[in-house]
This record gives sequence, C-alpha cells and structure tokens, in this order.
Amino acid sequence: MPNQESENASTLTPEQRLTPASFDVLRACIVTIPDVETVRECVAYENAHQNREPILRLLAQQASELRSK
Repeated sequence: MPNQESENASTLTPEQRLTPASFDVLRACIVTIPDVETVRECVAYENAHQNREPILRLLAQQASELRSK
C-alpha cells in the first residue's frame, strides 16, 4: 500500500507540478514524479505553456531515471 506522500505526489496535475515560483520547489515536484507517463504529461504542459529549457531538461532527466529503474 503506498504511503500518503507517494499518493499525494502521484495525484498532482502537470500544472500543479510546474507552477511553483521557487525553482527548488519546482525541482522537488519533478523528482517526485512516479512514472514516465506523468513526465510526458508534464513535458506536454510545459511545451504548451512556458517552454522553459531548464525545466524540460529536469523532466528529461527524471524520465531517464525512471526508465533505468
């Protein structure tokens, strides 16, 4: 059974993950993404809204880490 923290992390929308003003909070939101599908949704959201290169790089890194597990 997943703990509450994991459950909360997996229920955030791409918008909720990618709108924190603080880069540290934003990075934390990205590294807690639990699966590649959620990373894809966040990439699509970022491309459609802000298209920030550093954020896209963090998302790519998270996808890579998830795939290597």
